Amino acid sequence: MLKHKNPRKRGKISFSAYFKELKEGDTIAVVKEHSVPFKYSSRMQGRTGKVIAKRGEAYEVEVKDLGRPKRYMIHPVHLHKVSQ
Repeated sequence: MLKHKNPRKRGKISFSAYFKELKEGDTIAVVKEHSVPFKYSSRMQGRTGKVIAKRGEAYEVEVKDLGRPKRYMIHPVHLHKVSQ
């Protein structure tokens, strides 16, 4: 698990990463952005799931946790689209 950012990536995050647009049904990976507070446990780091819906600025994401699907509200700066 990452504990700090690469020195070349430190500082402000880009607007395109902060205001990322995702579609319903997109497969995503949860990757914690260290510049923005992440309100979930570190167990979420690296998990993959699907986008269910957009709720305000965040996305409702369904991720399997111990074999059971759970839904989380996560800001798009912490989500990376996974190609299929």
